[in-house]
Order: sequence, then C-alpha cells, then structure tokens
Amino acid sequence: MRNIGQLNIFAVCLLFCSASTEILPAQSQISVKIPAGMTNTQVSEGWIALFDGESLFGWSTAKSRCWEMNPTERTISCEAESKPEMLRTTAQFDDYVLELEFKLAANSLGKVLLRTNPKPKNLGTDCYAIQIGNTIAGPPLGSIVDRANSSLQNASTADKWHRLKVSASGPKIRVWINGKQTVSTEDPKPLGRGYIGAQVDDGEIAFRNIRLQPLGPQKLINGKDLTGWNTEKRMDSEYTITKAGELSVVNGRGQLESSAKFADFVLSFQCKTNAAGLNSGVFFRCIPGDLMNGYECQIQNEIKNGNPGLPKDCGTGGIFRRANARRVNANDQDWFSTTLVATGPRISVWVNGLQVTDWVDRRKPAANPRRGYRSEAGTLAIQGHDPTTDLLFREFKARELTVRRP
Repeated sequence: MRNIGQLNIFAVCLLFCSASTEILPAQSQISVKIPAGMTNTQVSEGWIALFDGESLFGWSTAKSRCWEMNPTERTISCEAESKPEMLRTTAQFDDYVLELEFKLAANSLGKVLLRTNPKPKNLGTDCYAIQIGNTIAGPPLGSIVDRANSSLQNASTADKWHRLKVSASGPKIRVWINGKQTVSTEDPKPLGRGYIGAQVDDGEIAFRNIRLQPLGPQKLINGKDLTGWNTEKRMDSEYTITKAGELSVVNGRGQLESSAKFADFVLSFQCKTNAAGLNSGVFFRCIPGDLMNGYECQIQNEIKNGNPGLPKDCGTGGIFRRANARRVNANDQDWFSTTLVATGPRISVWVNGLQVTDWVDRRKPAANPRRGYRSEAGTLAIQGHDPTTDLLFREFKARELTVRRP
C-alpha cells in the first residue's frame, strides 16, 4: 500500500506529464503583406519594395522636414521652397532595375539619384541624376544630368502619374519614361555602389510604387549536388538535393558552409518550412570553419498574440540576438522570399518584398561577430537547428557589391 507522500509525488508527476504533452493549437496563417505596387510574381522574381507605402522605414531624410506621407494613397511627397530637399535609402545598391512612379505639380523640378553618396555636391560626379520635371530650366525630362541628354521634348508633365524605369548594370545606365527609352549611356569610370535618392529642387513632387530588383547574383546551389559547399560541420543535419533541384535540410544540429566568402554583398533565396514553428537561419560573414559563428538572418515565423508585429523568436529576416524583424511576413509551409544587403555595419533584410530589418552594428570591431562588429569577408552557413528541422531552399544566390570609386 502506498503512503501519502508517494501518492502526492504520483499526482504531481501526472499533472506535469499531462501539461507537457498538451497539444497546442497551431498558429493561424498571417496575412502576408505584399508592398504597394508589387505582385506575388515580382516577389518570387526577387523584387523588393524600397517604399512600403506606410512608413519611411529604410529611408533617411538627412534632417529634412519636407517629406510627407499619405498612407491612404500610399505616396510620399515634398514641396521644396528655398533649397533642394533629398530623401535617400539607408541601404546601398550597385546593379539593379529600379521602377517608380512620380507626379509633379505645375512648374516643379526634381531628380532621382542613382549610386549617390549621402550628400552629393556635384550631380555630374557624385551620382547619376535622372532629371524629372516640366520646366524649361535644365536638361530635358529623362536625362542624366551632365552625362547624357534625353531624346524627349519638355512637354507638360504636371498633375498626372508617370512611370520611370532605370537599369544600372556596371558602366551601362539606361532610362525609360512611360515605356519610352530616353537614355542609354556608359560611364568609363562607373561609380560602384551607392544610395538611391529622390530630390525635389523646386515645387512639389510625389512618389509611389518604388521597387528594385538586384541584378547579377550568382546561384550558389546548383540543383544537382553540394559542389561549392563544405559539409564538415553537418554533424546531425542532413543536406541533400531533391529531384526538383531544391536543397533539403532535415535534422540537426549542424551547418552547411559555403566555400565562397562575402563581405559587402547582396543575398537572395526562397525558403519553405515543412512544419509549424520550425527554427533555422542563414549565417553570414562567418569565421571560416567555425560552427555557426557569424551574423544570423533568422528563419522563424511564430508570432505572439496573433500579431505579426510581435515575433516570438526574433522573426524571419531579423538578425538573431541583434535586431528583431519589425514584422513576421511569412507563413510556415509556404514558400517565402528573402533578400539581404550587407554594406559595412548596415544590414537590411526584406521578406516577401517588404523590408523587415534595417540595423547598424555599432559595436566595437571584432574578428568574431558574436563579440563585435565584423566587416571582414566570411562564409555563408545554412543552419540545421535541431531534430525537428525540415526546410527547403531554392534560388539561393549571392554576389559581392562593387566597391565605390573614390
């Protein structure tokens, strides 16, 4: 016959065992936010929104108080009075296709700046300045200031939306206005990476649907085998290529490490978690040969209180232990797209086209990114987190950004 103490221990054990095996309800699917002016197809093709239509996240106004947002119309506008007013991205890009729409008030003049430095003093040398405006002053609409004149006449452009498209690829810059090419030119001394800016010189200009597609990333997963990857630290993880050419990652703990090294770079990939609540990540600027010793771009789609703005564990696209994603913008068991741009201490991440992270590492420099800011080139590593790991990766691409010419 059992005594009271034995019965109490049994009861406590039963209580905690029951609690630990309780099956919790699965997280409901969030509504993935596709940014203004973008489609699901563009997201899958690697396009990212530079302006989300609701905030200036990812932009610097350089202390200008001119810029105003209209969340209803999903526009950003500025009315310049005594001096040019500039808005620029916080991330830097080199080769890309840029598309946006602009609308000018009567007698307004402005520019879209490509590969610019933070405070351009000479538009002919510090950037590529695309002329937008309907005044007779300056070069024609669609010109590159002090570099190449447009073939367009300065017809009235006021009070209606116009489409601007730019392709910047190495030395070659091409411009289209409303589908008509205005400029195709080559710079014998291309600037390299820089910011993207909007500038209002006079009058009022509004912008919307600002999106970008990075050009030139190279596939690091060939869809056939693990050539170009080091499996020495795979440990309990299994990395295989499926019949569909996707990278399968199951079980863990372990990592798959790239042979290639990257310092300032653009990375893009598509990922799918095959169960709810899975945890993984892509490490970058890793110390070669070390286990998961780099910055980590988190993969974790769980949220708190049903709110996508409250990641449960950093959030997909966040930098683990450094900066939470401002919004979880992906669902488990659905393919999602991620783009990461790292330039010096600034790390910017987009998930399904929406920028979720804009973080600057202000720690003291260190060779080990767990202990401080690492700028040195390092490898990439795909994480197998634990025995529940079950993920797929495809379209895994990266390339180093072009160094800016002095």
